[in-house]
Amino acid sequence: RIWGGNRHSCASILLHSALRFGRRRLRRTMNCQVYQLPELETATSGTREALQAIIHTILFIRSPGPVAPHDVHCESFQTTYTRIATDCDRPPPNGRYSSPRGRAPSGRRHHHDQQLRDYHKSDLDRKVDDSIESFLRTLAPIGPELMKGNLAVSFFERRCKNKLFGLVNQEEKVVWEQWILRVVVNNTPRPMGEDEASVIERQRIQDTAEGMLKAVLLKVFELAGSETDHIPPVMYDFEISNAKKADDRDEVYSRVSNLPALINLGS
Repeated sequence: RIWGGNRHSCASILLHSALRFGRRRLRRTMNCQVYQLPELETATSGTREALQAIIHTILFIRSPGPVAPHDVHCESFQTTYTRIATDCDRPPPNGRYSSPRGRAPSGRRHHHDQQLRDYHKSDLDRKVDDSIESFLRTLAPIGPELMKGNLAVSFFERRCKNKLFGLVNQEEKVVWEQWILRVVVNNTPRPMGEDEASVIERQRIQDTAEGMLKAVLLKVFELAGSETDHIPPVMYDFEISNAKKADDRDEVYSRVSNLPALINLGS
């Protein structure tokens, strides 16, 4: 298990009637708490790191047991988030990953270090990163240089389910909480000139992305503490997937409400 948990078994369920089974299915569906997060729009270069910050923040808050915190400072954004610490988070004594083959040439050293970091990833990091890559492959175009998708972080409990009067055992996943994030990836080339207009435009794009990321993180903390009665007192797991398409009216409202101020009337 990613969390280090074990399978949870329940008492045998006697299916007396289809009506009773239907009511139990309905009750389990209604118990799922769904949180809608603000829309996140970033450039292609910062999308993965932004999603890592949001997902690891949610996993840290919803960890099913005591965990050690580890602060991570984003390279693409001026923000820091807290995630679950793993054994792989401790850097080597000299601050650089080494190889038994010796020191790599200076031109390939950065690439060499990145390969070793990927090799030493924890199961948690690998699961999150692989899920992000799978999600990014499902993005759909919504306009010139724009791609969109709905990311879902779901927490579920494994339950034992008996069929055919207890002759067949089957494990089912009961989702009790889900976080939905609208993601827009902007592939528009950034101005690379050193003139004043290009510098201002790059700063505006950066400030907008950072503002959206911080708004999502703040919303995560706000929603996480609002309701906790639905969290099961047993070991549970999580999965990251592409959620179903949101309502178009909600998308339009989210994009309008998250637009940066073009004119500061107070200045």
